[in-house]
Amino acid sequence: MPKAPRLAAGRARALGLPTRGTTNPNRLRRMDRWIAHACAPILRAAADPLVVDLGYGASPVTAVELAERLRPLRPDVRVLGIEIDPDRVAAAQASADPPRLEFVRGGFELAGRTPLIVRAANVLRQYPVEAAHEAWSTVRERLAPNGVLIDGTCDEIGRRSAWIAIDRDGPRTLSVSMHLETLEHPGEVAERLPKALIHRNVPGEGVHDFLRALDAAWAAAAPHSAFGARQRFVAAAEAMARDWPLRDGRARWRLGELTVDWAAVAPR
Repeated sequence: MPKAPRLAAGRARALGLPTRGTTNPNRLRRMDRWIAHACAPILRAAADPLVVDLGYGASPVTAVELAERLRPLRPDVRVLGIEIDPDRVAAAQASADPPRLEFVRGGFELAGRTPLIVRAANVLRQYPVEAAHEAWSTVRERLAPNGVLIDGTCDEIGRRSAWIAIDRDGPRTLSVSMHLETLEHPGEVAERLPKALIHRNVPGEGVHDFLRALDAAWAAAAPHSAFGARQRFVAAAEAMARDWPLRDGRARWRLGELTVDWAAVAPR
């Protein structure tokens, strides 16, 4: 078999490979909403509130939206869009608003910056597992103290999303988020698991057990459908919380979002 490709270093030592570049407005709203919630304390406390949108794609829209969503928490937040494709960086300059929003060429080396938050959405799914873990290590080494990397994946319009929160010591949580009005069963999000878990959704693995338990809880909560999909999902989450180390509570569950400790779903 051919050897799995490693992270490539191009001009100016930009580490990584170009993504397909596809994106859409509001595609990452679920991820951004969680970042604004979970990362608010470190963002407010930071001396340098630098946030990176890594591999933002052919359009800068997701970086623009991220800046808009974080600004109410920290008016002086700085968002830096980083792309390995120089043509994409050049095209994004029309949306720049220095120093609040800028775009530069780079990759997993983060263009030499030390950000507080790095959002890498739909970036690592194209890599082999080993290369994805190598990218994690490269980014983690460059995070600011208390910094967080969010490695996430979603569908084309952002209705099914999953992401892993990783700090300088390693992964901490897995989050899944779904548009409840179009949801048949929560296990649909399995197709959007990040690279570290996508191939682990098999019997005997924690993430497989987690999604099976969530589907079972959703099925058992069917009587709550009379009160709407949100109430059904909240009931399912309450049942899950008896056996799984869930974070947060009803306010997040009502959004179709669950966050579980990494230890419960980490590859075995």
